[in-house]
Amino acid sequence: MWDNVTTLDVSKFICAAFELAHKSGLHITMGDDFEEYVRITGRLPGKYPTYPNFHPEYSDLTHGKAFWIIGRDREGRVAHVQAMRLDELSNTSLAEYLGTLRAYFADPDLKAAPGSSCSCEAPTARSITGLVAYRGDLWLREDFRGRGLLASLGRIAFGLAWAKWTPDFIYALVAGWNIEKGIADRNGYLHKEPHGAILRLPAQGIYDDDWLVWLTREDVLKMLSSSSNGAAAIIE
Repeated sequence: MWDNVTTLDVSKFICAAFELAHKSGLHITMGDDFEEYVRITGRLPGKYPTYPNFHPEYSDLTHGKAFWIIGRDREGRVAHVQAMRLDELSNTSLAEYLGTLRAYFADPDLKAAPGSSCSCEAPTARSITGLVAYRGDLWLREDFRGRGLLASLGRIAFGLAWAKWTPDFIYALVAGWNIEKGIADRNGYLHKEPHGAILRLPAQGIYDDDWLVWLTREDVLKMLSSSSNGAAAIIE
């Protein structure tokens, strides 16, 4: 039903989201140099450390298979970051992929410290396969929160991911408080299940039990088709 979405529709969708972010005081840039990205994210007060899946020391962030988005305020200071990567899961499922720790380490045997583990108990993760995009490392500076920016920042990421990769699924792993406060909903995710990643990475001090939230290909196409309604379609 939504397969008639054109490149122009996607461009309009992304531009409308960029414009809303700009009107709120964020200047958005993107890139794929993750050495630069972790240098930037490592200096942000109040942001948790970037996980191994977006850290070039641990993951193979091949050119064309991962990108980051950074938003700066009018003084040029970083106020927002997020990143996305694409994984080819045609011969496995997201549940299996997370369980092997390959979602976090290019070579878990070499890079994952003793005691590291991950299990995924979200039922739908067993049927998430194909080209699967992961969105994570999301951070928005406190003075930019409460402005209705989450929807537009999410749609910038989703639109760019579609333009670059046309994935079968887009997913994230979020803490329970994101679900309770409706933050995952405001980011645009339509589906959610608990225990998406029960993650233990002792070397990084990571002990998570995150929800799996996701969009299907059809969900993204439907979202992109809203570009005909202009910027009004993405205001929270």
